[in-house]
Amino acid sequence: MLYCADMLRPRRPDEHYAAESALAADLGAVIALVDHDALTRGEIAQAVARVPSGLGMALYRGWMVTGGQYADLYGALAERGVELVTGPEQYRAAHELPGWYGAFAGLTPATRWVSLQPNEIPSMEAVVAGELAGGPGMVKDFVKSRKGEPEAFYVADLADVVALRATAACFIERQGPDLAGGLVVRAFEDFVGSGGRAAEARVWWVRGEPVVVGPHPDQPETVVEPDLSGVAEAVAALGCPFVTTDLAQRADGVWRVVEVGDGQVSDFPRGVDPEPLLRALIAASG
Repeated sequence: MLYCADMLRPRRPDEHYAAESALAADLGAVIALVDHDALTRGEIAQAVARVPSGLGMALYRGWMVTGGQYADLYGALAERGVELVTGPEQYRAAHELPGWYGAFAGLTPATRWVSLQPNEIPSMEAVVAGELAGGPGMVKDFVKSRKGEPEAFYVADLADVVALRATAACFIERQGPDLAGGLVVRAFEDFVGSGGRAAEARVWWVRGEPVVVGPHPDQPETVVEPDLSGVAEAVAALGCPFVTTDLAQRADGVWRVVEVGDGQVSDFPRGVDPEPLLRALIAASG
């Protein structure tokens, strides 16, 4: 199990992952450390310098990286005799919306997207059409939204191209160089929740099996029991070994997938026992 090193104490796991990595070690995993800051700076040799050679199969559990950075990490580790269970294309498929949308299209809000460079504003007509020709919607990039900032997130009517462009431009400006992949426009669905926020569940899938079902990490006190009908089939169609799915219940009672992620960079909710997940991960990389 490869965890991110603490920036100030590089011989120790990052504090955010300290308890999880200690439990993983107690369960028999070999723990090694990756320098996340060096990886994001492009200093790949330094990033993996503390990973012993010849470890065999491994899983990364740490802070988010781009698809390109993950590919660099995968290659550098392979040169040291360490093979990540999740390949670069699998990581990108689970981590970026265009990679997973096809498998989940019937379970998630209608979506269109366009690839962009940071600070590039697309033609809105190229993004909204068909199912997205009208009605409320939201914008994000291939990985993240700014849902706490309505002016950079929500659009009352996608048919109002001027308003959509203003919201998209605000989002793109605020993302700046961190814009991931491009612009995504999604139909807005009314979900059950409180305080203007949907109550979400996060499901952890290892080799196609749901090994932990709990609240979203941003809502650790939420009690959720999602209906997973059809989700296992979509996870299998995606074909990635370790993924998460975030689900919310629509106002009509139907559970919908609102996000998919690579499990290696998905946060785990406080108060939920990670042991079942870690046992499944250790078995998957054994």
